[in-house]
Amino acid sequence: MRAKAREIFLEGVEAADPAHAVEAALKGRSFKDPLIIAVGKAARTMAQAAMKHVSADTVIVVTNYENAKPLDGAEIRAAGHPVPDAEGARAALRVEEALSYAKGDVIALISGGGSALLPAPVMGVSLEDKAEVNRLLLASGADIVTMNLVRQQLSRLKGGGLLRAAAPAKVTALLLSDVVSDDLRAIASGPTVSPIGTREDAAQVLRDLGLWEKLPASVSAYLSRPQPDLGALPDSEVALIGSNRISVAAMARVAGEGENVHVIPTPLEGDVSEAARLVVDTAVETGAPSVILFGGETTVKLAGDGLGGRNQELALRVAVLAEEAGLNDYVFLSGGTDGRDGPTDAAGGLVDSGTLDRMRAAGLDPIEVLTRNDSYHGLEAAGDLLQIGATGTNVADLQVLIRK
Repeated sequence: MRAKAREIFLEGVEAADPAHAVEAALKGRSFKDPLIIAVGKAARTMAQAAMKHVSADTVIVVTNYENAKPLDGAEIRAAGHPVPDAEGARAALRVEEALSYAKGDVIALISGGGSALLPAPVMGVSLEDKAEVNRLLLASGADIVTMNLVRQQLSRLKGGGLLRAAAPAKVTALLLSDVVSDDLRAIASGPTVSPIGTREDAAQVLRDLGLWEKLPASVSAYLSRPQPDLGALPDSEVALIGSNRISVAAMARVAGEGENVHVIPTPLEGDVSEAARLVVDTAVETGAPSVILFGGETTVKLAGDGLGGRNQELALRVAVLAEEAGLNDYVFLSGGTDGRDGPTDAAGGLVDSGTLDRMRAAGLDPIEVLTRNDSYHGLEAAGDLLQIGATGTNVADLQVLIRK
């Protein structure tokens, strides 16, 4: 069952292959004096695919360190993720420079992670202050749309900023969605579409999250100023070429057909503890034998100082609740399609009915591990980390539960 769960998950990852999607979108098209800008965890793969169909003098790729391998004919820029760093700020300046000189068409290849990878702080806000806001949001349990609402207001390139920087050049944007709702405004904080909200909206959600008093002074001062009217965004062509839903459908195909395969249409979102309860309740209600497939992106509100990520914590919480529910002969996998879960080298976790016993045999209390948000070391002790390496794509998270 463990091997089957892993096979199903990897099929979902394969379905999010950005190369195939980009090639299909660009095949047969022509562009005038094109400039290619690729940003996100899948940026290198997307750029390489685009270069097969489009001849461009300048190709700039901004991606995370794990995926920043050389590419002939392209300028590779590696930057920090999930917390922005100085290399990302320098990459943003390079992108702005290239856009200012664009003579013809701009092809923007956007994928998940682009928000952190391309920080371009607004005037008066330092990179350090912007990174601190990012850290506060990541630890708050805010969902991706809320986080990107705030990020957009603190950036020159997000929330349609790339379109303004490229004007009057025409921008064609191909997006690989890491947002379960496929809200184009939230993918990489929407550099080629209108913003999610206003400066006032961003200030209000920060107050609602209890973060306003913790903000750097430069950020609260900026968000308190009236927002100027910048006018309508320049015209652009935007296409969604990959998503979480497409990957879940691919998992269902490899899982096999029949009444024992169940695709849960509602995205697995929100607080990780509530999501874990939903997974176990669904398993109990569905019965056995069964294969249950989910897609989504949960959130974790950090209370401890351990190491882990939302998928690892979800897997461990499912194991705890499954034991309480008396579930036997099951496996549950939760993994990030980018191959990286939080600040770790694991994509997530793959647990079964023996996980907790293996942890306890290693001298660890599963409840204490969760209290410290230390799911990485707990799953490592049980031999239950899901490690697949960086994949070069990102369409949020996928989950597989198998009972026999």
